[in-house]
Amino acid sequence: MPDHSLTESALARLEEIRAAAEASADKPAALGPDVDITRFSTVSEQDKIDSLKSLEKQTREAVLLSGFDTSEENRSASFFQLDRTPIYRAVEAAFDDAIEIMGTEEALALYGEELLEKYWWRAVDPGKDKYTALVALHQTEGYFIRVKAGRKVDQPIQACLLISESNVSQNVHNVIIVEDGAEAHVITGCNINAGVKEGLHAGISEFYVGKNAKLTFTMVHNWAEDFSVRPRTGVIVEDDGVYINNYVLLKPVKSIQAFPVAKLVGERSTAVFNSIVYGLKDSIIDLGSETQLIGAGSRSEAVARTVSKDNSVVYSRGRLVGHTNDCKAHLDCRGIVQSATSTQWAIPDLASVGAPGAELSHEAAISPIAAEEIYYLMTRGLPKDQAVSMITRGFVNIDIPGLPEPLRRQIDLAIEETSKEAM
Repeated sequence: MPDHSLTESALARLEEIRAAAEASADKPAALGPDVDITRFSTVSEQDKIDSLKSLEKQTREAVLLSGFDTSEENRSASFFQLDRTPIYRAVEAAFDDAIEIMGTEEALALYGEELLEKYWWRAVDPGKDKYTALVALHQTEGYFIRVKAGRKVDQPIQACLLISESNVSQNVHNVIIVEDGAEAHVITGCNINAGVKEGLHAGISEFYVGKNAKLTFTMVHNWAEDFSVRPRTGVIVEDDGVYINNYVLLKPVKSIQAFPVAKLVGERSTAVFNSIVYGLKDSIIDLGSETQLIGAGSRSEAVARTVSKDNSVVYSRGRLVGHTNDCKAHLDCRGIVQSATSTQWAIPDLASVGAPGAELSHEAAISPIAAEEIYYLMTRGLPKDQAVSMITRGFVNIDIPGLPEPLRRQIDLAIEETSKEAM
């Protein structure tokens, strides 16, 4: 965007972001293994397409397992980014006056003043660590989604961020705005093409939920054994707003570290975090969430279900910080260990900051599947592996609406496979 199109304050804001990022360009993250980001080149430009049907069959099948339906049936809008290019975007006719969807660079060109003043790097600090700095200084697009005030979008909006090359870094900046009184469900799938081995995905996501608005956000990660993933997410929820976050990880990954932060600044605001995580092979997985309960009457719940096997290491973190006497929140973190060589950590973290009336609680447990539960089912005719699978399925049964049936079947299949060697 040309400098002459921005006011002095907007230009100053851009310089502030750049300076914060440059100061942190070599700053390691507080959590997770360090990644040498200098080893990766920037993802390539790709050609745009007129229809998702023109994607290769293998790609269509792969992204479906991340929740992205290329048929666009029962979807209100779609965004597809291949490497660094938003190759496809569309809004169904029934919702074309309710939804805006485009790449973030286009959005910044269209709404520069508004974005910079209200949203651009307001929920995530560009100087947090070298991964935020990487995106701030070398952004490779991302999606911008706005649901207009008062509009209730009853079919999911879908987005896919796909990487087709090895040894590259995809540095995306995503912004979702759900204006006052609006409602939406966004399903995002992050994926790689078959044959892609090593690489880095650095994803900055900023979500803004207006007054009496609701955003349900479902993220499905589908990576590879030598891939490193560093999402950084910030959420701001206003009066009577509701934010629901669903996260699913079913495939091995070299390492992933994410700790989204929701700030419940509004009165009677709500945040819910649900996660289903499988630690497989040599994966190092460090995931969690933080909720800052600031507005009077704010509420939060975080539910994590983790299963680990092989040599995986899984950290499940949860932080609740009460800043008002009138707030209530609960963490529910449970893990099943299915391998003598895997490691799990459950790390609840509660804090009351000048709020003696805050009600914060947690329940954390790590265990194998109880032998008596398996025996009970076996006495009723189920083979041992089926009994273990049934118990595991019930353990991770968190209802996530709007997922395509193939992905639901994939979740069931993952449960079956990871349960075979249990007990």
